[in-house]
Amino acid sequence: MLAAVGTGCGSSGSKVENPDPVPGGGASGSAGAADEGGGTSGSGMGGSAGGAGEGTPTIAWDYTGIIGTGQSLSVGAQAGAITAKAMTSANSNLKLSLGAASVPPFNADDAALSLVPLVEPIRPLASGFPSAYPANMYGESPHTALGAELTALAKEDGLTDFVTVHTVVGESGQGMTVINKAAMEVVNGTTSTGRAYAATLFEVQAIKRLAADKTYGVGAIFLTHGETDAGNANYSNDMLQLWTDYNADLKAITGQTQSIPLFTSQQHGIYMYATGQAARNIDTSTLLQWRAGLDHPNEIVCVGPKYQYPYNADWLHLQPLGYELMGEKYAEAYYSHVVLGQPWHPLQPLESTVTRNGRVITVDFDVTFPPLAWDDVLPRPHQTDLTEWAQGRGFEVRMGDTRIAIESVEILDDDTVQITCAADVPAGATLGYAAMSDAAAIANVSPRWGQLKDSDPFVGDFTQMAQPNYSVSFQVAVP
Repeated sequence: MLAAVGTGCGSSGSKVENPDPVPGGGASGSAGAADEGGGTSGSGMGGSAGGAGEGTPTIAWDYTGIIGTGQSLSVGAQAGAITAKAMTSANSNLKLSLGAASVPPFNADDAALSLVPLVEPIRPLASGFPSAYPANMYGESPHTALGAELTALAKEDGLTDFVTVHTVVGESGQGMTVINKAAMEVVNGTTSTGRAYAATLFEVQAIKRLAADKTYGVGAIFLTHGETDAGNANYSNDMLQLWTDYNADLKAITGQTQSIPLFTSQQHGIYMYATGQAARNIDTSTLLQWRAGLDHPNEIVCVGPKYQYPYNADWLHLQPLGYELMGEKYAEAYYSHVVLGQPWHPLQPLESTVTRNGRVITVDFDVTFPPLAWDDVLPRPHQTDLTEWAQGRGFEVRMGDTRIAIESVEILDDDTVQITCAADVPAGATLGYAAMSDAAAIANVSPRWGQLKDSDPFVGDFTQMAQPNYSVSFQVAVP
């Protein structure tokens, strides 16, 4: 093990000290090339355990259920070709096969159901839109890489195996009201929506039966979502309600007492504004995906952003490699938080540390794997649009709708960033990061991104790529 994970997810009041920092950068997921400093593998599984942190691994069941829900990025939308590696099985992870069963109706006792190796695609790909379970898959999901990484982490820690069983029920393009418990199924000719929650219960019931003499419980819910709810001010409460309902209903099926955390990651595809339009604030769902982890650390875990991954040509969906990288990062967070009992928290600002002195803003970050570093492989944001922030590396300062030019940003020590503006910063200004989208998009890059990362030595077993943690998108007040 290389480094210990710090205190609870979403810690916002004080610095987190790492007793065994590991220097070195990593590779940008977007470009797939090492930056200065390079990532180190650390151990036989590519440094995976170093990223996950220290602790005693505890796996509660023979079969651990993993629920994947959300919208398009949860089901591999527009990923193009599925990688050959994702279509083969090199471990014991599983998924439910429907066989000749026709669903709905949802009959968990159907003799056609079976457990089969976890490979992509999870089920045959959908041919229309919208399309609900079981025809809800549009490409390579993050789950095969997620499961492979969990197995690798466990084996690196000396365990014989870690078998996960994956349920993937997300619905592309659909908001929370379509994937939650209250959703009503709608069938309109050849299209359908509203089955995600019911399909989850069906699969868990079926897997529980098929597990036979194996113990089975659900370990986590992964919510990859938020684009459709970009302006939903109640999104944090909606996530908490989803967690509450899933915990009540899934635990009743499996008989487990262990709580089921909900892991989420920020969405960065919405909004992109038109040239000449006033800079749009960060969309509500992206901000609340981060803040939900601060407000509900025992229920919701914000894994971090997704802007560092390679995006598709539509600046909204990921390339197959992006889905694999996302799955590996999900696995690192889950393994730390649940298996090792070391609460995961993203690279995030400590709001109470924001200070202002004339033209200078200083902010400390919650850094599990110091030191902070810049990713110079990712292009700098705001180079041809919102150019007041061209020197900000993703940082943004404004007073109301008025942008305040940034002259420079500097990492002062392991966990502090100093932002120097062209003019004195007034009290009540807003410090943002990766919050505003440029009208001028860059190929294969998210519309909202930044270059600040930590020095997590984690290297994914599936992709063999270094994956430091990148700062969440945020906006905080400057006192």
